[in-house]
Amino acid sequence: MSRAVESDLVERLLDGEHRALARAITKIESQSPGYRDIVSELHAHTGGASVVGITGSPGAGKSTLVDKLAKHYRDQGETVGVIAVDPSSPYTGGAVLGDRIRMASNVGDMDVFFRSMSARGQLGGLSTATADAVKALDAFGKDRIIIETVGAGQNEVDVVKTADTVVVLVQPGSGDDVQMLKAGILEIGDLFVVNKADMEGASRTVAELQEMIHLRDDPRANLDTGHHGAEAFDDAGHGGDHGGHADTGGSESEGGADAPDATDDEPLVWTPRVLETVATTGEGIDELVETLDDHRDYLDASGELAEKARKRAGEEIRQLLRSDVNRLLEAELDRRGGVEEFAEAVVEKETDPYAVAEDVLEPLRECLDDRDD
Repeated sequence: MSRAVESDLVERLLDGEHRALARAITKIESQSPGYRDIVSELHAHTGGASVVGITGSPGAGKSTLVDKLAKHYRDQGETVGVIAVDPSSPYTGGAVLGDRIRMASNVGDMDVFFRSMSARGQLGGLSTATADAVKALDAFGKDRIIIETVGAGQNEVDVVKTADTVVVLVQPGSGDDVQMLKAGILEIGDLFVVNKADMEGASRTVAELQEMIHLRDDPRANLDTGHHGAEAFDDAGHGGDHGGHADTGGSESEGGADAPDATDDEPLVWTPRVLETVATTGEGIDELVETLDDHRDYLDASGELAEKARKRAGEEIRQLLRSDVNRLLEAELDRRGGVEEFAEAVVEKETDPYAVAEDVLEPLRECLDDRDD
């Protein structure tokens, strides 16, 4: 693709042409020649969308929840982009679940752009292509972008690199899932949603999540007190029922993220919230949307939104450099006969892996040293 054609595609995308958006994302996902030029041109037009990541174990109801969220935003007159990051096919590298029907409430709505993408084996299911697709949706002018991940356990931490707000879904009675959260994903959640809250065990799962968040914020805390953070769960005991948990959301709105405003010397702090939903009926979606807006307000007021953007840019630069350097080194290995030839020499004790790495890297190191001089 020539630079002129790429610029024309970008121009049509920025003019709101859905076909150009779909084509650009296809080129980004397949990493077709010139895709980096497309992303580069789009970059200056990004920054207007609110990006939410939805993650959690398979079966928690992520797709249904995303569908209901999209419908809620559309009812408010906002445009929505959804990227569903599916497991990669071991044969084609494409999305295994890419043809499934997930947006039943939004079928035929041109202002809801849905795209199923392959995880490409990336840690957490979020490839570089997904992050670039978010940029395309953002530049297109989507108000809300939702990323639904594969639900691959604690590796889902990669969603943080792309989303401003991370929602972790847990289903009732999933003791193993809650234990899994302790292993790492607890650290990334801004909101925890117990979906299918009409099922038995929902209250207990809510209480377990509250206790885990309480312990994370204050490891010395007495978990029997039933309090979370800075009075965040005043109205919800650890064994509280659904009604008690509904008060929890209100309690946090009053004393959670906004509480530090009362004293100018204290920094703004966000205490993760635990909500309940029944995505199939839409129950709890209004409260979820309100809490997502609360978190966005917190990010703006605290300066954390800008800090997240800086960290994301830094990580993206590192990722691109790692990827490009890997390609250069693979080409150098091939030029020298291929890695198999080196491997055979290592097996025959003619050399060792460290010596091979040093030898292959030497030209690059000399080049960089010469530039320093």
